Amino acid sequence: MSGILYLQIDDNILIRQPHICLQDIARLSCSEPEILHRVRVIPVTTLDPVKPGRYVMSVMDLVDLIQKKEPELKIVPIGQPDFILTYDTGKQPNPLWRFLKVTVVCLISFFGGAFSIMTFNNDVDIGTLFSQIYTQVTGHVSSGFTILEFSYSVGLGVGILFFFNHFGKKKLTCDPTPMQVQMRLYEDNVNTAIREDAGRFHQE
Repeated sequence: MSGILYLQIDDNILIRQPHICLQDIARLSCSEPEILHRVRVIPVTTLDPVKPGRYVMSVMDLVDLIQKKEPELKIVPIGQPDFILTYDTGKQPNPLWRFLKVTVVCLISFFGGAFSIMTFNNDVDIGTLFSQIYTQVTGHVSSGFTILEFSYSVGLGVGILFFFNHFGKKKLTCDPTPMQVQMRLYEDNVNTAIREDAGRFHQE
């Protein structure tokens, strides 16, 4: 008895256990339930339990494993030819260490952003510009603390909130935030680099 097996693999798969079967990393669909049941439990690999990390595998390796068990089965792979197994033991870091890291990142982001805004304002000499505008409009010399400076400061904060589309745990709209977009682009670039490095290693 033969059938068609559709094999879909995601680009990057998070796993929590070292003993991996096909059903742990792939989405399977087959017209023959008995074959599907046998294929799902095919062992794929066993990782070192104490060495979490990222491992590159090829879909063709999975096809070879399946064909050894089911020679008459037609296999249709869907997705990338190579994929990444991200093995995470699930061990939580020390709460104090995690708190310190979050605090340091927040401080760096806050003071780094403040420094960038201040240097930009100095580069364009926005203080002098506001002073000139205030003098021309009102006929009085600006004290440096006028409605222009106040509006600019408030507008800058509100603009940042709208741009990042995020305030605390709430999002202003249902769209992904710019940070989420950049993180997804970063993840895609990391996955591509890992696959290409693995391929280069095999060629050497």
